[in-house]
Amino acid sequence: MQATPADRRAPGTGGTVGRSPVPAHTLPSVASQRPVGTITRGTTNPNRLRRVDRWLAGPQGWRLRRPATAPVVVDLGYGASPVTAVELHHRLRRVRADVRVVGIEIDPARVRAALPLQRDGLTFEVGGFEVPLAGGTAPAVVRAFNVLRQYDEGEVGQAWQAVCARLAPGGLLVDGTCDELGRRSTWVAVTADGPRSLTLSLRLAGLQRPSEVAERLPKALIHRNVPGERVHGFLTALDAAWARQAPHASYGARQRFLATAATMRGDGWPVLDGPRRWRLGELTVDWSAVAPAGQASRA
Repeated sequence: MQATPADRRAPGTGGTVGRSPVPAHTLPSVASQRPVGTITRGTTNPNRLRRVDRWLAGPQGWRLRRPATAPVVVDLGYGASPVTAVELHHRLRRVRADVRVVGIEIDPARVRAALPLQRDGLTFEVGGFEVPLAGGTAPAVVRAFNVLRQYDEGEVGQAWQAVCARLAPGGLLVDGTCDELGRRSTWVAVTADGPRSLTLSLRLAGLQRPSEVAERLPKALIHRNVPGERVHGFLTALDAAWARQAPHASYGARQRFLATAATMRGDGWPVLDGPRRWRLGELTVDWSAVAPAGQASRA
């Protein structure tokens, strides 16, 4: 399920720019007996998802420590290689030793290839957005990265609802996108109550302006980066704050980004994190700051 196609629409048009020759995908009914979803290209790389994993193990680590029994975390649509699921298990075990990670892929051949890597706390299953787990286990977290990027924007909400219906109480779906090397990454945190926040995570070295991450926005937002949309206004303001903090560049990109994030908060943007995360090139804002026009700020 995991892929990174260049399927961005040209702003203000119904066409596409640089679309790969991958056929359009549609999301079947959740009531289907077959896995819900479509096989995608599955491109991935080692260490590609380190930024979101660091966020899950950091400010979201309480979700793993809270359950009385071993929490289950799903790597949904891990792709042609199971490396991201293996890495996720390794990283989350530092937070809670008994965490269980389940890699779910809709392509049976990919699951068969991953089986030799199974071990205590790490398993692989065939499935899709219905998130099939033995005994109806409800996961505490589902990470779906570079999955919905090949689906139509109109199918995102249905996929979110399907996954969130399977979450444990207080559970979290992380729907995100990143570049091939994981240097630019964004993700939406979604709960049963709807989307809650958007996080940007950037490699600061060599950064010209924060809006460079726009081409890696999640599917729910990537076609909304046009004038009149909240996410466009947010990225425009972020670039402006970055420019205003140019004098900090003499102290390094990290100090400049710290000052930029503080400026955004001072300007009234609903920034949810603080300097400890900003130092990593990470910035999280409430969904209300970026929600698509015509939609409630929280579904």
